[in-house]
Amino acid sequence: VQLQASGGGLVQAGGSLRLSCAASGRSISIYTMGWFRQAPGKEREFVAAISWIGGSTYYAASVKGRFTISRDNAKNTVYLQMNSLKPEDTAVYYCAARRGGLADEVYDYWGQGTQVTVSS
Repeated sequence: VQLQASGGGLVQAGGSLRLSCAASGRSISIYTMGWFRQAPGKEREFVAAISWIGGSTYYAASVKGRFTISRDNAKNTVYLQMNSLKPEDTAVYYCAARRGGLADEVYDYWGQGTQVTVSS
């Protein structure tokens, strides 16, 4: 499966952005989908995931309550709604897919990143 993330940009602190991850090559309905991010000089970190069945979600503590992950299997797309953005949310955001249940690691497929910059 090929993944294409989009929707990044420059936003002021307190603002919102919605990232999209469009998949091709295979239906995402059988995959758990996740979002990760990597800030300059830091390791990539888990942000959120949504299960392939039932729509269960899992968030990193740093974004819980501010970010919402969702999926539209009919459109083969996953979304990350980001509200109340903070400068520390600045990073390149990546979407990923894995076979199996909710997890914050061991993903099989990765898309290219989309830059999110939050100004103070």
